Amino acid sequence: MSETISIISRYKFVLFLLAAFLFVPQFAVRAQGLNWEGQTGAFITPFAYTSPSEKNKFGKPQIAFHYLNAGSVIGNHYQASITVGAAKRVEFGYTRNFSNPGNTAVSPLFENGFNIIHGKVNVVAENAGKTKWVPAISAGFVARTNVKRVGGVINNKSETNGDIYVVATKTVTQIKDLPLLFNVGVKATNASIMGVAGNSPEWKPAFFAAVAAVVKGPAKSTLVFGSEIAQNPKFIKGLPGPTVPPSLTYFVRVVPKAETPLAIDFGVAQLAGKITPGVDLKARHQFAMGISYAFK
Repeated sequence: MSETISIISRYKFVLFLLAAFLFVPQFAVRAQGLNWEGQTGAFITPFAYTSPSEKNKFGKPQIAFHYLNAGSVIGNHYQASITVGAAKRVEFGYTRNFSNPGNTAVSPLFENGFNIIHGKVNVVAENAGKTKWVPAISAGFVARTNVKRVGGVINNKSETNGDIYVVATKTVTQIKDLPLLFNVGVKATNASIMGVAGNSPEWKPAFFAAVAAVVKGPAKSTLVFGSEIAQNPKFIKGLPGPTVPPSLTYFVRVVPKAETPLAIDFGVAQLAGKITPGVDLKARHQFAMGISYAFK
């Protein structure tokens, strides 16, 4: 946890600049998109908000495609997602991971795709009880199957890993002309970098958080500027010794028009560099992008 706090302190000036932008008050409705694993969220972290739906009904599906250039070692990764909301408080979905391996001697450790199933339930609605300060609070899970990465490759077997999390999200509008969105959560996980590096040796608690700012862009567009941090279990199963740092992202979400249910994300991800002397995964400043579309 001390490592995480150090990183937050290191980037607190960047986060302060992001928070200095003016928010669009309708952020939660107009600027939502699906994250890397298909959840309603930022780029790699989930929000407590859920995919749109009406009471006692299923919502229309949202679909998304994400791409990550994870560098010459880990290679290119692609995610195709579909997510559906229900009863105004629930969402669930499926994501398939595909990858093209890198071109180094250790790249075969990261070349196999896997399945991702997720679900989320909103247990406390934002501003519940006619308050202005209560955040939305949700509980959710992520299950990854047929994960044959790193330790799975070394032992020649597919593995399963997952997350169980609680997350709170609040769009603060009390400050005149300066609404702010904050997102914070904690999860128990046995995945290493969301399954990209396979499994961790055991289940561990991990912290995650995000802050974002939304400004009016040209031609009636909306621009969302954000940054995230997601702690990872320290060790990778099958590789005793190497350590994994927290993951960081900086992203911009573009919503071309308020009435168009389309969001386009561009980001820079910092995943892992030198995890042990002599082993550099070279994935510290990697380009990522995503496209989300919500059917009406």
